[in-house]
Amino acid sequence: MARIRRSKSARPTTTRPYSHKGGPGTGRTKTAGERLDRTAPPRAAPLSPLARAATMLVAFAGMVAFGVVLARLTLEPSAASEALTHSNFTPGDSIGDYLSEPAFRDTVKQLGGNILLGVPFGLLLPVVLPRTRGLIRVGLATAVTMVLVELAQGAFVTGRTFDIDDVILNTAGALLGYLFLGRRLGRAVHPRRHHWWHRFTRRDTAGV
Repeated sequence: MARIRRSKSARPTTTRPYSHKGGPGTGRTKTAGERLDRTAPPRAAPLSPLARAATMLVAFAGMVAFGVVLARLTLEPSAASEALTHSNFTPGDSIGDYLSEPAFRDTVKQLGGNILLGVPFGLLLPVVLPRTRGLIRVGLATAVTMVLVELAQGAFVTGRTFDIDDVILNTAGALLGYLFLGRRLGRAVHPRRHHWWHRFTRRDTAGV
C-alpha cells in the first residue's frame, strides 16, 4: 500500500492574534502610531507650581541684571572713541574689520563679546516671556531689541554709533543660548505649545 505524503503547503496554518501590547489574546495588530509611541522617549515630569514660580522669579531677576549690564556696555558715552567710530549699515563690514585685526585677542574680544552679549536673551526670554519661545521668535525679539539699542547709541550716546553687525552677532548669540539651554528651560517651566501643524503629525489612537 502506497503512503500518501502531504506537502508542507497543505498543512493548516494558524495565526496568533496580538494585542496592542504585543501579546496574544485580542486579535488585533499594533498600529504604526502605537509602535512609534513605544519607541518615543518619556517626557520629563513638569515642575511643581512652587518650582515654576521660583524659576520665573530667578529668570526675571537675571533679566533685570542683564538689562543693567547691557545699558552699561552699550549706552555709556565714550568721548575718546568719538573720532574713531562710524556707522555701519552694511552687513559684514564690521565683521570683516574684526577678522582683519592684527591681534587675534582683539578679534576674539570683538566677535566673542558681541555673541556672548546675546546669549542671555536665548536663555531668559523663553522663561520670562512664554510667547517668545521658539527659535524664530527668540531671534526676532533679540534683533528688534538690539536694533533699538543701536539706534539709541547712534542718536544719543557720544562715541557710539549704529552697527548692523553688532545686531547680527547678538542675535546669533541668542539663538545659540536658546538651542543649548533656553529651549529646555522654557519647556520645563511652561507647558508645551500646540501648533497648527500638530493636527497633521499626531495620530489619534484613542479607541483603536
